[in-house]
This record gives sequence, C-alpha cells and structure tokens, in this order.
Amino acid sequence: MVMTTTEVGIGPAVIGRMEEFEHEEVLFCYDRTTGLKAIIAIHDTTLGPALGGTRMWPYAQEADALNDVLRLSRGMTYKSALAGLDLGGGKAVIIGDARSQKTEAMFRRFGRFVHSLNGRYITAEDVGMSTAEMVNIRKETPYVAGLPENMGGSGDPSPVTAYGVFCGMKAAAKVAFGTDALSGRKVSVQGAGNVGAHLVAHLVEDGAQVFLTDIHDDKLAAIAREHPAVTLVGPDAIYDLEVDIYSPCALGATVNDDTLGRLKCAVIAGAANNQLADEVVHGKAVMEKGILYAPDFLINAGGIINCAWERKGYDRSAAMMQTERIYDTALSIFERSANDRVPTYLAANDAAEQRVRSMRQAGLRF
Repeated sequence: MVMTTTEVGIGPAVIGRMEEFEHEEVLFCYDRTTGLKAIIAIHDTTLGPALGGTRMWPYAQEADALNDVLRLSRGMTYKSALAGLDLGGGKAVIIGDARSQKTEAMFRRFGRFVHSLNGRYITAEDVGMSTAEMVNIRKETPYVAGLPENMGGSGDPSPVTAYGVFCGMKAAAKVAFGTDALSGRKVSVQGAGNVGAHLVAHLVEDGAQVFLTDIHDDKLAAIAREHPAVTLVGPDAIYDLEVDIYSPCALGATVNDDTLGRLKCAVIAGAANNQLADEVVHGKAVMEKGILYAPDFLINAGGIINCAWERKGYDRSAAMMQTERIYDTALSIFERSANDRVPTYLAANDAAEQRVRSMRQAGLRF
C-alpha cells in the first residue's frame, strides 16, 4: 500500500519541506502483513538516478523519520556531485528495530516499492542493514547496489566508506596541524558500527591514540579485543574529552547546542550523516570556535563511490583509487572556505550545487 501525503495527515508539512530543498518525490510505504513502514525520498536526479542507502531505525515518531530521510537524501545529491559521480541523491528509511524486526518478507515487500519507482531510485546499505537484506530486496527489483561479491556485487561498502573518511580526516589534519600524519594524535570516535570499526583500524595502524564509544557494549568489546590500545569511554563522556579530532560515526546531529560548548577539539571529521543539528547555525558556530569541520557528505563518499563502480562493472582497485581523491577534494573545499570566509559546509554545498546547476543548464539532465 502506498500512502499519499494527505492520507497520512501531513501533506502541507511534507510539501513545504520538499519545496524548501527542492525534493522531487517522497514515497510513503506501508504493508500491514509484514509490518513494513518506510519512506523513500528522491531529492535530485539531474546527474543520474538517485542512489542512496536504506536505513532501519526505531524512530520515536514518524516526523523524525521524515526529517531524517529528507536531510539524508539531499546529502546524497551533494555527496555524489562532489565525488564526480553521475548519480542523483535519494535515501530510504524503514521504521523498526534492526535487531529484532527483520524478515525476508518485509524486505521483499520493500523491494517492490523500490521497483515501483522504475529506476529513479537505487537502494543500498545504511545503518541497520547488511548485504543479506540487499539480497532479499534484489529478489523483487534490480535497482539494488551493495550485493555480495558472489552475486557480482561489491559487498559491504563500509570498508571503502571508512577509508574515505580516513583520507578526509588526514586532509583536515594537514590544514589544522600542518601535517597529515595522525601518529600521536588523539582521536575520539563515536560509533563502533561497521564504518567506525574499520576507521579505528586505520587510525590504530597510523599510530593515533583512539578513544571509542557506542551504545552497544558487544560492538565495543569486539573492537577492544582486536585493538587493545583503544580506550573505551561512555556515550556521554565522548563530548568532554580533550582530543585533536572528534569523529562522529553513528547517527547525526551530535554537533548541537548542548554538545558544541563541551567539544575540545581542533577538527571534526567523521562518517555520520548530518552531523550538524542545524547546518546554518552550527556550521557557523563551529567556524567561530576555530574548529575545522570536514563536511560529512564530502568525506564519507567512499560507500557511494563503491556502489557506483558496481553499476558499471565492479573494480575494487579503481573504487579505492577514486575514494583516495577525497583527500584532494577536501583540501580544495577547505581552501574555498578560507578564501571566501564561509563555513566549510557552505563551501561544499556551493561546489556541489554548482556542478548540478551547470549540468542542468547545459541540458545534460538524466
């Protein structure tokens, strides 16, 4: 069953939000039998079909899920544009507990909703999802990326995402500290999921002193066993540490009115999407505090780069080489921010919008 915005009682609010950031389409999905409750948002398809992962999370309210999918889909447009990909921006969220509510039927039903968009949206993994879910979605639609390698896919994109964040972090370190070497640097990582775990491995290998937190003790324990030198801290204590780099790698909005005054770092560079609770307010506040912020959609593009290569014949080495370019792109955004005296998020937004606009004006729309 596809729900219209009028039927769910939030039509004017949804249309207003779509108009604000020029979203093209929002699809509300519900299936009583499987318990599926999902929202798919397509932000912009100027550069190509909207590719973006599906997130499964137990949102407290449907409005929270809507806010998340709208912000995330817009971020995907910018992410693909800055990475030089011929892809647009889209995202999906499934309201539910990824640890207890997953079923094959649910994801196959979700796959049919994806298929109803006729290729305008291509899904992949995000928080709470794995290649197993992508396999079940693929049973109902070809518009899926992040499939297992034995199915011709690229597998879990998390390692490539983490590598891109690591490259972007090193670029930020070069600007903030004069060198991109992370040996001896104190880095606090918030989130021990797939991306966070791989990022920790890169940091440890590079000689950084890592502080790690997560709401799931089993994930922390697994990383601690593999990297005994990592210091584990409580979820709230992560904001009060005196570190060189704060790396949010869980959910978004952790840079907000409550935390910004507590952060003691020179750089914010992580994998989480929408790290700034309000990009206008907190993007400016971070700059005024003298913290260099590496825009999330700039440095966490490794996963989408990996999925893009899957669509044209997967080449792991090529995907990693393209991901390494995040380092140079980040340096250019930091330079643009300094020259124009604007927050880094705004410099990144402008660069992405400029590419989309130029293609649209040239009549090269997807």
